[in-house]
Formats: sequence, structure tokens, C-alpha cells
Amino acid sequence: MNVPAQTTTVRKASRGGKWFEKCMALIALIDLGWVAFDLSYIPWRDVYLHNLPALTQRYDPLKGIEPHRDTQRYLATVAQLERELAQAGPQAPQVESLLANLREQSATMIQENPFEVANKTGTLEKIKRRVREHIGNDSSTQSFNIFWSQEHLTRDRWPQEIAFFNDRIRPLVQTNYWRATGENGEPVDQFWRIDLIFIGIFGLEFLVRTFYLSRRHRHLSWFQAVLWRWYDLPLLLPVFRWLRVLPVTIRLHQARLLNLDPVWMQISHSLATGMATEITELVVVQIISQTQTAIKRGEVSRWLLQPSEHQYIDIDGVDNLAVITTHIVETLVNQVLPKIQPELEALLRYNLEAVLQQLPLYQGLQNLPGFREVPAQVAGQIVASLSQTTQATLASALKDSTGAELLNQLGQRTASVLRSELQGSRTLRQIESLLTDLLEEVKLSYFERSPDDNPSSNLEQIEELRDHLREQRQLRPG
Repeated sequence: MNVPAQTTTVRKASRGGKWFEKCMALIALIDLGWVAFDLSYIPWRDVYLHNLPALTQRYDPLKGIEPHRDTQRYLATVAQLERELAQAGPQAPQVESLLANLREQSATMIQENPFEVANKTGTLEKIKRRVREHIGNDSSTQSFNIFWSQEHLTRDRWPQEIAFFNDRIRPLVQTNYWRATGENGEPVDQFWRIDLIFIGIFGLEFLVRTFYLSRRHRHLSWFQAVLWRWYDLPLLLPVFRWLRVLPVTIRLHQARLLNLDPVWMQISHSLATGMATEITELVVVQIISQTQTAIKRGEVSRWLLQPSEHQYIDIDGVDNLAVITTHIVETLVNQVLPKIQPELEALLRYNLEAVLQQLPLYQGLQNLPGFREVPAQVAGQIVASLSQTTQATLASALKDSTGAELLNQLGQRTASVLRSELQGSRTLRQIESLLTDLLEEVKLSYFERSPDDNPSSNLEQIEELRDHLREQRQLRPG
């Protein structure tokens, strides 16, 4: 009865852990969305102002943004002028006073540029261009003076002109603002007050998680547990907030709210494909270069000629050169000689006939009738018998213990004589030079071929093998 109860408890704990992961992932996503909105608020404030004016009224104070007094006074004067025009008409004395005030404010706006504080000088230039095009004058100041005049705002024209201002000019003027500067010389930004709430939540979670990991895995210290959850650290930093996209993405993937397996696979494949060629080329070049350096320093010749004095690690205590020589002799006797026997007999027959040609007896036999082909037949029989006997003798010697010992002594003696003869000779230096050149050719040939290699095909084969193994596991019973 205890086992089902424990299983149910484990399942409930697991289900609770999954809900906690999803909840924290959603909170992290909300925090990231808030950060993205805050980062976009100043560049996109005009869009928010025109489409969500209530939002800007609430969020402007967090950024230290206030309506600019000069541009707001300008718009208020235009609104008052519109009311007076509707009530008293364009020829009223109070209308002329307002128009003179607007002409003065327009000239001041052009000269002092109140848009510069908000980095919106381009907006002022757009306002000036629209007024110039509307009036048809190349001077911005003169265009504003004409626009705000009783001669221009006649009884029949002023509704259309005020409508033009409200539609084309007022929205641009409204985007201007004044932003306070803090004691640090930077614009006021109170976003940290909201961000501090999220930092506190994730900071507490981070402490609990790392403490739990250090207790669950006894071999981990708390600092190592912190390194384990390194990707959560951007959530705790009040700066570089855009880095939070990394922990948020990972959390959404871990909570199964976002499937990033195809993305991770593509990224890993791209990295592996890019690194495979570079690493392989680096390893090949390093090995070949080290071998060339060893040959030039004479380390290879010392290893071959002075085996008792070499400094490399000997793992078997065997004279490798002597063993190699013995194996070469065995291969020659058992495999090479039987296959080259016709060529070897032809060479021996040629040399034997060349020697017999110099003998007077051989020359005399060739002059006798019926004996012209006898010497050649005798030479052929001698060569065949000699090659067969030699091969059989060597083969039987290899099978016999005494013969094998003699062959081993022959190999050791050959290696010893080879070392002795190569020391201090030009042959060794020529061999070293040829080996160095050969390795250089191998290196160049490899790099000439390597661009044609496709590491992606190897990765595809690896994935196919993994898929095959997964299918095999699924087919296994139990």
C-alpha cells in the first residue's frame, strides 16, 4: 500500500514542479515584454502617442517626460485663435492680437528650436517644409508670417487653413516634449522601480534553485551551482536588459512552452560544420609541421640510429627497427617472392646467360650442330632450380625455430649495420630532406582536397545512425 502512495506523491511533486517552471517562464516572458516595451518607448513614442494617448500619459512620468512649455503654449494660442475666429470673425481686434502673438512664437520656434531637447529637430524641419509648401514661399519665417495673418485668414478661408494646421502641423508639434535630467547627467528613468520587482522575484528564485542544486548534488558547491544556472544571471542585472532574451528562451523551452529542438539541432549542426573543417585542418597541419620539425632537428635520425639514447617513452622494450626489418623479410619470403618468381627467374637467366657468353666452352658448344639450344636450356633449369630452392629454403627456415632465430639475428644485424652506415652520411641528410618535402606535399595536397569535403554529409550520417538506434530501442521488447 505504501508504494502506490509514494508513487502518487512523486507524481504530484513532478506535476507541481512542471507548473512552477511554466509559471516562472511566463513571468520571465512578461518581464522581457516589459523590457522590450521600455526600450522601444522613446524611439516609438510618437506611435504610442497617436494610437495610445492614455498609455503615454501614464508612462511619460516614468521617463521624466513632460509637455514642452513653448510648444504647448503655441498650441494653446492656436486653440484660442480658433475659438475667437468662430465667435468674432477674422477682423476682430483680439484675433489680430493672437495672430501677432503666433507670428512671434513661430519666429522664436524657428530660431531657438525647442525640439532639440527631445532630439526631434527633424520634426521641426518637417513642420517648416509643410508650411513652406502650403504657402508657396521658400522662407519658413515668411511662410509662418503669411499663414498667421488677417489677409490670409479671410472669412472664407480660415476654416480650411485651421483644418490644415490641425491635420498636418498640430500632430507634429504635439510630439515634442521636455525630459528632466538626473544628478548623474542622464535623462530621468524610473523604470528601475518596476524592474526591481522582477529582479527581486528572480533573485529569490535563483537563491532557492542554487541552494537546492548544491544540496541535491553533494559534489557541487554553491558557486558551482551558480555556474550551473549561469543563463539566469541576466535576469538579475539592472543593465544590459536585452540579454534577458537568453534566459527567457531557455526557460520557455524547459517548460515545454516553446519547442526549440529543431533550432538547437540546426545551430549545433552549423557550428559543427563550421568547426569540423577548421579543427581537422589545424590538427593535420600541426601534426605534419611537428613531424617536419622533428626531422629537421634530427630527432627521427637519433631515434633510428641511437635507440638506446632516445628520450621518448618506450612502452614495450623492443627494438622496433629490428622487428620491422624481420617482418619485412618474412613478408618478402612468404608473400612477395612467390608472386615475383617469373620476373626474378628472367633476371637471373639474363645475368647467367651474360656470364656464359664470356666462357670459351659456351661459345664452342654453340658452334656444334644440335647444341645451340642446350646452354640456354641448362641456364633455365639452373635458374628455376635455384629460385625454387632458395624460396623453399627461406620458407622452411622461417618455420624452424633455429631458422627463425637466425632470421631474427639477421634482422638485428641488418638494423645495426643500417644505423652504422647511415650515421654521418649524406644519404641520411638526403632522406631527411626528402621526407620533409614529402610531408609538405602531403600538406598542400590535403588543403587542395579539403574544400571539396562536406562535413554536413558526415553530420547527416550521424543523425541517420541516431534515428536508426532510436527505432531499434523502440522495437525492443520491454
